[in-house]
Amino acid sequence: MTAEVHLPPLAPGRLPLLGHAAPLLRDRLAFLQQLRAAGPIVRITIGPKSLIVVNSPELIQEMLTTKSQHFSKGLLFEKLRLFGRDALPVAEGRRHLSRRRLMQPAFHRERISGYVQTMRDTVEQTVAAWRDGQNLDLRLEMQMMTQNVVMSVAFSSTPEHETARAILTSVDTVFQAALRRALLPVPGLERLPTRRNRRVVHAGRILRQTVADLIAEHQAHPAAYDDVISLLLTARDETGASLPNEEILSEATGLLAAGSETTAVVLGWLFHELGRHPHLERRLHDEVDTVLGDDRITAAHLPHLSFTRRLVSETLRLYSPAWLVTRQAIEPVQLGTVALPTGADLVWSPYTLHRDATLYPEPLRFDPDRWLPERPQPPKGAFIPFGSGKRQCMGDAFARTEATIITALIASRWRLRPVPGARTKPIGEITVHPSSLRMTVEARHTATAQEAG
Repeated sequence: MTAEVHLPPLAPGRLPLLGHAAPLLRDRLAFLQQLRAAGPIVRITIGPKSLIVVNSPELIQEMLTTKSQHFSKGLLFEKLRLFGRDALPVAEGRRHLSRRRLMQPAFHRERISGYVQTMRDTVEQTVAAWRDGQNLDLRLEMQMMTQNVVMSVAFSSTPEHETARAILTSVDTVFQAALRRALLPVPGLERLPTRRNRRVVHAGRILRQTVADLIAEHQAHPAAYDDVISLLLTARDETGASLPNEEILSEATGLLAAGSETTAVVLGWLFHELGRHPHLERRLHDEVDTVLGDDRITAAHLPHLSFTRRLVSETLRLYSPAWLVTRQAIEPVQLGTVALPTGADLVWSPYTLHRDATLYPEPLRFDPDRWLPERPQPPKGAFIPFGSGKRQCMGDAFARTEATIITALIASRWRLRPVPGARTKPIGEITVHPSSLRMTVEARHTATAQEAG
């Protein structure tokens, strides 16, 4: 006997003409969290547009794994084509599969172990330049740091400060435009020569020119490099042909954009929580001092930094960078008991999933020990900060390794103290980032302070 097929219930609070646009724009994170009480799958409307919100971890897994072939990546990823038309994060179908196979070697765990020294050397330059008592915009600091890591590892290049800021500003501009256009799609509006649209075009040009210059340098001196651009330049497709320059440019630009944001916001939230919980900070310092001693961090140290890695996992849970992920049905498909027509737009939220009290005890409590192996673990599909199925983020191990290294390197030298009176809250943009995150640097050891000075 088959389950009865019915449309998802309409979420409460819908207004004439506007639908649910007002609460979504007012506080999108709170709105999506509230929708979890409406059931495993629910409908909302934004003006005339209808969206299906999938809350159930079982249905999310079904959509991402066993029935993934029935869905494209959807509206948000369509707008992210601003970074590159056929880059891996937005590619579909056979092109996605072939491009994933091409890029996979750069993210094998053995290759990532080889990146540790470059990550360490890049981060140490930034951390050593901090000064005792310095007041940091930690979100910006982490963005610059992780962007430099990606450029060092993938492109064998670390730009000057002004160039790095220009790249970061351009990435932010394009991400904001993609989200805005996905949430409030107005046909034709993004093609008008408005000031905002001109700013997006200019940002895209800066990014692509920066990457194009790096590609040209690699082409001029191929023997001097062994990195992701080298991989793309030497890659061959199924026919044995090399990739066109435009496709190499799109892949490299997409990688730069993705690597500049996600890990940075995770690290910002991690140190925000350590600033609120000194007992956890002390445990981190004890572990780093014990494991590293006077040594520089290497890949061999990482398995022994168990508490540090649990801190990263708990931050990925409580502050999952992705608050909104989209899919679109490319043909009629049944999801659970719901029959979806071709073209149905679906969304799901890792951020709200990871804060569901039915899946996690005390979900708003920052508790890295919930990831101890002897503790009960969340059910399958309840913790997926990097997605699931054939489209699971290929850079998950890279991001975890990078976050662990940066956390350990900072903790070995510094304490980060919240600025008194500062108020920090989550903001849902392309990622869940802190509204404001200013922290004061304090040297842990006198010798370290004297070296930094």
